[in-house]
Amino acid sequence: MTTRLVALGDSVTAGLGDPLPCGGWRGYAGRLAEALGPAEHVEFSNLAVCGATSRHLAADQLPRALALRPTLASVLAGVNDTLRGTFVLSEIAADIEEVVGGLRRAGAAVLTVRLPDPGLMLGIPDLVRRPLTRRVRAINSVLDHVAGRYDTVHVDLASHPALYERRMWGVDRLHPSERGHRMLARLFATELAARGFPVHALPDEEPTSASPSAWASARWLATEGTGWVVRRSRDFLPTFGRLVLSEAWHEICGQTAVLDDRFHAELDGILRRVDAQHLLA
Repeated sequence: MTTRLVALGDSVTAGLGDPLPCGGWRGYAGRLAEALGPAEHVEFSNLAVCGATSRHLAADQLPRALALRPTLASVLAGVNDTLRGTFVLSEIAADIEEVVGGLRRAGAAVLTVRLPDPGLMLGIPDLVRRPLTRRVRAINSVLDHVAGRYDTVHVDLASHPALYERRMWGVDRLHPSERGHRMLARLFATELAARGFPVHALPDEEPTSASPSAWASARWLATEGTGWVVRRSRDFLPTFGRLVLSEAWHEICGQTAVLDDRFHAELDGILRRVDAQHLLA
């Protein structure tokens, strides 16, 4: 029996940080495909695009995925949504529900993921990290809700301390290293096996390629990394700065709980709308 695995996502799913010897990227999704069985029994398609948000997954990647008639699909979304100036949780939730629900209604088993906290990965101070953490918690709550609704194979990356180790991440601390991609593939394969999916062999933990040199890392930061900073400085950083100032002001006034209460009230309303959207589908 052939497994048709389709991967939807952003640059992490595209494989950045895990280069192939002849160019291009492998990443956790490619390693997961190898873990599921030999190439003649696994058809693998990676639709992930660098910078993709949940809107991109719903509008662009989902139709292409459905055309491939997947038996198994992985969905890793939300990180780029947290790093944008505009963050409309209701729209993100609707997109995630559309993607997961569409794949499940087409008969595919779906692999979903709870996101790690990028603030912890970046090692930024708690006050600065808190607004970003709140966004990640909101998306994770949506992912948990949708995963329960559609009975997905749900992997909790946020709860794995090893995932926050420096060696698991590339020089930018936003894309996994080869070791990090191998760890993700092992976690996904293990969870699939626990749910009764046939897994041929778990990916090895140890990298087979040499770590990037200091020069290669510096060159990457000077090219790709600088471009990312410029784009985010026009979009995300002004909004993020206002969020940090608001966080600091509420902390000075002893009203941090007010922000948390607003967060939970908004989230409850959005999850109810997700349920209503599911009933209409």
